[in-house]
Amino acid sequence: MTTQSSDPGSGSIETLSKAALVTGGATRIGRFFAIHLARQGYDIALHYHHSDKQASEVAALVRDMGRACECLPCDFREGDVEALIPRAKAHFPALCLVVNSASAYAAAAIVETSGPLLEEQFAVNLFAPFRLTRSFANEIGEGSIVNILDNKIAFNQPAYAAYLLAKKSLGELTRMAALELAPGIRVNAIAPGVVLPALVRGDDYLAWRRDGIPLARQGELAELGQALDYLLNNRFVTGQTLFVDGGETLKREGRHSENFPGGH
Repeated sequence: MTTQSSDPGSGSIETLSKAALVTGGATRIGRFFAIHLARQGYDIALHYHHSDKQASEVAALVRDMGRACECLPCDFREGDVEALIPRAKAHFPALCLVVNSASAYAAAAIVETSGPLLEEQFAVNLFAPFRLTRSFANEIGEGSIVNILDNKIAFNQPAYAAYLLAKKSLGELTRMAALELAPGIRVNAIAPGVVLPALVRGDDYLAWRRDGIPLARQGELAELGQALDYLLNNRFVTGQTLFVDGGETLKREGRHSENFPGGH
């Protein structure tokens, strides 16, 4: 899909390719989304922080597909986050999508969470998407925002206190922004389950996690791509969080008389 815009000064018609800003697009799930969107015909504004080499590799892959790609570094803890939208728009005037996939992940219980850790988790996982949403609304005004959550938001797991509180809040932001920014901007979210676990996870851990998934398997990156395609293509969907987790979050029965081990 392309958009056309006229230049009154020259009288010419310029055809512009649609473009997406993908945050955290150099590694892991963000890398997948950047490449997936390039395959769908998007030019890519690729945000990254430390991952210079990986960002360059993704940019080369995108360009090999015939799409344009610009790498935009920014530290979401201290940098000028809202400037990312005008920076991306300067390269890609037809910017119409933001995928908030950058994430900071640290395990720590409430009593173990330091002030700096709390601030980092919220800065990356909530404040940056909030600021990008505000900037996208003010600078662009039309298109879609897709926030990448975590299926852990359906649970209460104090071991991930700051991370999980930030992601739960991002889920609330998804609904709130969808209401405020409609009809021009649709805002949705994807909550992945066990799709791309950390490299430190062993086979025994993954087998244990699979035992808790009704579909009895680990998810695939392509299935996240299908979820993204659905949210982008169905223009009557906004404010929704699509759980892509094999039904893991359905297993929240809780305790009651019928499952009491001691009987009634």
